[in-house]
Amino acid sequence: MLKIAWSPVYKYQLPEGHRFPMEKYELLPEQLLYEGTVTNENFFQPAPIDESVILWTHDKEYWDNLKFQNLSRKEIRAIGFPMSEQLVQRGRHIAQGTIDCAKFAIQDGVSLNIAGGTHHSFTNRGEGFCLLNDVGIAGNYLLKNKLAKKILVVDLDVHQGNGTAQIFKDNPQVFTFSMHGEKNYPLRKEISNLDIGLPDKTGDESYLETLRANLPRLLDEVEPDFIFYNAGVDILESDKLGRLSCSLAGCRERDKFVLETCKKNQIPVAISMGGGYSEKIATIIEAHANTYRLAQEIYF
Repeated sequence: MLKIAWSPVYKYQLPEGHRFPMEKYELLPEQLLYEGTVTNENFFQPAPIDESVILWTHDKEYWDNLKFQNLSRKEIRAIGFPMSEQLVQRGRHIAQGTIDCAKFAIQDGVSLNIAGGTHHSFTNRGEGFCLLNDVGIAGNYLLKNKLAKKILVVDLDVHQGNGTAQIFKDNPQVFTFSMHGEKNYPLRKEISNLDIGLPDKTGDESYLETLRANLPRLLDEVEPDFIFYNAGVDILESDKLGRLSCSLAGCRERDKFVLETCKKNQIPVAISMGGGYSEKIATIIEAHANTYRLAQEIYF
């Protein structure tokens, strides 16, 4: 059975006018249930992650400043959210959700978190709507518990996974692959094991051709026994922060290729939702829902 991490704490209330589409965390599961892609049995609620596990990835000083609400104004501006204890608790549930998804993926082939992809969080700071790096935390959890020996991070959000690259830069057991908008945020990129920066206005044909030329090759060269996939839908032409020009059909084809490639090679994959900032919330939900529809179709 397809297992999907979701918790009521994902539905966090931001000040009116904030540009982050927090409502998608409530609307997406509702859509998947309404159309019959999943039932309530597919969902599980992650607990808040234990602090000791956070500290396998994040510096204690940073975590303490988050926990006790002692971040500087500059640090809060970089994150982009007004800080609160509830927001930090939300991050703890999301990070545990990705760990749990990784375990379910080992069992079932695939699992998805209706949140996560918080790839701008570094060991010692947050940026770009990201507090705790869920893939960084879950990757270190798998390695520490000997549930994986070699991990491939496939980050296809439109923004470079700079925090994830920094977290794993000295870890030979993790290969980070980020395919993103070359001129997009962050202005100052980190160095992933493989970075592919795409020019503005890249559309379906060029995007998919680049992905198809690289992902199978990486599986052969890296030989991962686990994959984390950041399935951000901010590659869409309609995305306010994206700068690429992919269609809904192209974004769906991207997810189909990634999932079919993982299944063909029998590599478990845990999927985090990543970004999506199209003007119409219906477009965001449709693009994200395609990922879940495909996981159900391809694996179950």
